[in-house]
Amino acid sequence: MARKCQLTGKGTRYGNNVSHSHRKTRRTFKANVHRKRVFIPEENRYITLNLSTRALRTLQKKGLAAMLKDLRQK
Repeated sequence: MARKCQLTGKGTRYGNNVSHSHRKTRRTFKANVHRKRVFIPEENRYITLNLSTRALRTLQKKGLAAMLKDLRQK
């Protein structure tokens, strides 16, 4: 499972570890992704999605249909 949100596309970011002496080494920032079953009332079925916690919060607030509509407009 790739650590990437299927709705927002949020994935792994890259940056630097900075030591006390300011030596910089590359590091990764992994996305906080969870597997979640979501019910689609229009199709009367569940789907399983890998969602970031930000997408989960938005999904609970707006609903799946409104969230997909906003993503298609972008």
